[in-house]
Amino acid sequence: MSHLISPSLLAADFGNLQRDIEMVNRSVADWIHLDIMDGIFVPNISFGFPVIHYINKHATKPLDVHLMISKPDDYLSRFRDAGADILTVHFEGAIHLQRTVTEIRKLGMKAGVAVNPHTPVSALKDILPFIDMVLVMTVNPGYGGQDFITTSFDRVAELRKLIDEKGYKVYIQVDGGVDLNNAARLLSAGVDILVAGTTVFYSDDPAATIEKLKGLKY
Repeated sequence: MSHLISPSLLAADFGNLQRDIEMVNRSVADWIHLDIMDGIFVPNISFGFPVIHYINKHATKPLDVHLMISKPDDYLSRFRDAGADILTVHFEGAIHLQRTVTEIRKLGMKAGVAVNPHTPVSALKDILPFIDMVLVMTVNPGYGGQDFITTSFDRVAELRKLIDEKGYKVYIQVDGGVDLNNAARLLSAGVDILVAGTTVFYSDDPAATIEKLKGLKY
């Protein structure tokens, strides 16, 4: 398949949020990425359910929701009701991970598992049969605009091999410091979905930047 682009609204202009959502709607982007942070699992707070409902009201692309929160199981159905199409929980934060991702799928969403930079991707081998996507964090989660961690290329390649050897239908997504300088190499390593926030929304022409990311050859 052609790779997917999921612009992260964490870097959008919150004073003009509808404008930025509509820009993504018109663009060649595939999904809209939402980073949900509670100030406990990560040292930052982002938006909650009222904002997600608002985004869903205006979005025409699937909502790709990444939970960086403690006790994600308490909120799965609420995120579904708010409009999440893809729901990703952290390997490091879900105590009963297989039960959590199974419930996400039962609720009608695609299930993702995110891994922090310090977590070996080999630790995912037993959860891969139960999920639709792995989100490899290429920065430490919590803030946008961080520098890309270069060891991520090898981590992606290792995960790609693990998935392909078992024949699983599992996407690999990356988030954090993704830009036009490293995106093609990430795709070559085996990435299916690029999340880009600052690179898109801080550019002079966000829609054109999305198109460049979508058109990358690798």
